[in-house]
Amino acid sequence: MQQSVPSFTDQLRAARWSAVHLEMRDVYGVDNEVDDFRTWQQTGQRDLDPGSAYWAPWVGLVQEAVGRGLTLRRARVVSEPVTEYIRYEYAGTVVNVFAGEQVRWLPRRQASDLALPGNDFWLFDDQIIRWNHFSGDGASTGQEVSEDPADAKLCADAFEAVWSRGVVHDQYEVH
Repeated sequence: MQQSVPSFTDQLRAARWSAVHLEMRDVYGVDNEVDDFRTWQQTGQRDLDPGSAYWAPWVGLVQEAVGRGLTLRRARVVSEPVTEYIRYEYAGTVVNVFAGEQVRWLPRRQASDLALPGNDFWLFDDQIIRWNHFSGDGASTGQEVSEDPADAKLCADAFEAVWSRGVVHDQYEVH
């Protein structure tokens, strides 16, 4: 039976003190980025306007969450040299930071001895996991929610391990 998954917006709004996001893929192919990524590939220019149609919904959601006291952290484990997609992602991260996210980058070689879950995730208040599933080419294949305490602990520990080794966004250099 297919699990009913609440919207990300609802989950973020329900979080009381923290939301952390661990990204571990070198390529994503999610639908809402296709045009922006193509433009960046063709021009080298990335939409960096927090008020643009592309960014405004995310910026507003993050600012609302941070404004009510939520800590929002994102950590990315990346292979080096980085992929073209990671360069694109890096170029836009200034908007994530502007919105109120804290972002760190960890070269994959420095994560070899860390126990990491098999999928990207969001973890809300150290209790609720939103697993993000992707196909081999990076297309989203859905989300799943878990409140299993052992899984939540695995995610919290993995995130903190990556976070403690990660490089703050404005100090990380893409290689």
